Amino acid sequence: MDQCTAVTLLPPPEFVLRLAAADCGSRPEAGHLLCELAADHDGDHAMALWDDDTNRTAVWARWSGERATLAELAWCGAVEPRGEDACGLFTGHPSAHDWGITDPTLAAVDAVLAGEYPHLFSGKKR
Repeated sequence: MDQCTAVTLLPPPEFVLRLAAADCGSRPEAGHLLCELAADHDGDHAMALWDDDTNRTAVWARWSGERATLAELAWCGAVEPRGEDACGLFTGHPSAHDWGITDPTLAAVDAVLAGEYPHLFSGKKR
């Protein structure tokens, strides 16, 4: 299943802009958010911003349209059937687990690299 291709900008919060202005330094810029869920998922788009290993959570940006919110969410507890990887999405995510999601851009890059450097890809699962 392909990854969702939703992208949005997350502007810095107003208080960060005020702090930066008081310092007379450079102005913080908006950052791009790229949805990590599977294509055609239900509900908000979502991207992990940073994790909190102590609490086994991560701060996620979730958005729909122009409005984004930040939420601390627990990691999904599912483990890939072969027991190799834990799901890298949040508990209750509305799509497939991340091991079943393919980033089409990375898949295209892999295909080009495999064609140019087949010895680096021999024996790897595709």
